[in-house]
Amino acid sequence: MKLTSLALGLAAACFATAASAQSVNLTGTYRCIQMCRDGAIGAPAFVTQNGDAVNLTTETGESYRAWPDWNAPASRLWIEAKSESAVYSPDGMRIQFDDGRVWQRELPPVVVGRAPVVYYGR
Repeated sequence: MKLTSLALGLAAACFATAASAQSVNLTGTYRCIQMCRDGAIGAPAFVTQNGDAVNLTTETGESYRAWPDWNAPASRLWIEAKSESAVYSPDGMRIQFDDGRVWQRELPPVVVGRAPVVYYGR
């Protein structure tokens, strides 16, 4: 009985840590704001996250795959093709790469609507 409960507890702990490897959803459009390639300051960059796999499209249009870095899975990405890592802020608003590039998340425009006007007869 103790062996069964120990095995269940161990399995639950393994699944809990695997699920929490990525702490924030990084999917979105970013703008390169520092050390951009080819002088592309302000050029868009795109991040698409699907589970632990992250697809990056740089400000110059290059595409790379990234995964949570095994050293710090809750705050770093590892880009295998470039042998480079990137750290992202806890809220996912900034991504800073080892080569000094910084991407800032672009927020969608805020649409402020007005409530419909209702007229009452007297």
